[in-house]
Amino acid sequence: MRAHPLATDAVLALGALVSMLLGSFVDPHGPLGPSFRTRAPEPVSLLLMLLGAAALVFRRRSPRTVLAVTCGLTLVELATGEPRAPVAMSAVIALYTVAARTDRPTTWRTGLLTMAGLTGVAMLAGPLPWYAQENIGIFAWTGMAAAAGDAVRSRRAFVDAIRERAERAERTREEEARRRVAEERLRIARDLHDVVAHHIALVNVQAGVAAHVMDKRPDQAKEALAHVRDASRSALNELRATVGLLRQSGDPEAPTEPAPGLAVLDELLDTFRHAGLPVDATVQLGTEPEALPAAVDLAAYRVIQEALTNVRKHAGPGAQAQVSVVRVGASVEVTVLDDGGDSADSSPAPAPPGGGHGHLGMRERAGALGGSCFTGPRYGGGYRVHAILPV
Repeated sequence: MRAHPLATDAVLALGALVSMLLGSFVDPHGPLGPSFRTRAPEPVSLLLMLLGAAALVFRRRSPRTVLAVTCGLTLVELATGEPRAPVAMSAVIALYTVAARTDRPTTWRTGLLTMAGLTGVAMLAGPLPWYAQENIGIFAWTGMAAAAGDAVRSRRAFVDAIRERAERAERTREEEARRRVAEERLRIARDLHDVVAHHIALVNVQAGVAAHVMDKRPDQAKEALAHVRDASRSALNELRATVGLLRQSGDPEAPTEPAPGLAVLDELLDTFRHAGLPVDATVQLGTEPEALPAAVDLAAYRVIQEALTNVRKHAGPGAQAQVSVVRVGASVEVTVLDDGGDSADSSPAPAPPGGGHGHLGMRERAGALGGSCFTGPRYGGGYRVHAILPV
């Protein structure tokens, strides 16, 4: 109906025409009550009903013009029709349309004018007595049409307001989230600066003093180093307190063991082997793993851990994995391959709601070091994770 309003109005006009034609054959004053086919409309009444129904086809395009036309046709019928045909039905529908598509003051003015005009002409100029029920019916039907149209307009305005509010909230939700994240980052940065800046400045000054007097006045140098120790301890305590405030109450306690790295890679691989995933590893760094920067060492470990976790979760039974960590020039290349096992499709399964951040986390870790991480299915089955970490 909303997609084809003109066709809808044409169907409505046809229904109104049929109703007016049927009503024109009804005599409400029969000897035994209302009777059908005891009278017939005049040719002029038939023409007025046809014109009134045709005008209703355009009721949405020009509601006030259609109301004026249908009221004019109704006035002609009220003044001349004998027997009277229900041409007023077209005016009632047109008045409802005007009330539903305009504001309330316009509805009041138009409704009162239509009710008074049609009822007054029917009472004063028609062939029926002024107190006839047909005249009272015109007053009642026009009043109900104006009231119903105003109620529909009010409901539509209410629904539109709710829909517009929901759409506006949806548009601004993402912007509000970004603003909150930016404010939170600024607050955390401010807190950390307030906690750390003073103590780090003090450590810097005392360390300079100790270096300056180390040879000539060792006692004063020792005192300066004691101040450095006290200031660093105080900074650590306050930093720990600040981070504790930022952590939510339900978060687990911070780990106390050192950050993992390639030095404990064998232990990580053993955990997957014990879980039933055969893993072969090749590490060719040219130097000891401890010589790598801590951030690179940790990133390589986490990439391998996440990739093997995905293999364990998503690959088919009987899958095998290969891990390669190779130093190539100024970068470390980490590659994790699997053969997909017995599964026909070894690509990662869809992540459940709230999860699925493993690939994003690997890319972010590599990107934070200025590197890159590529993931995707292998030709012939299986999956491949390849990370390049600049040293």
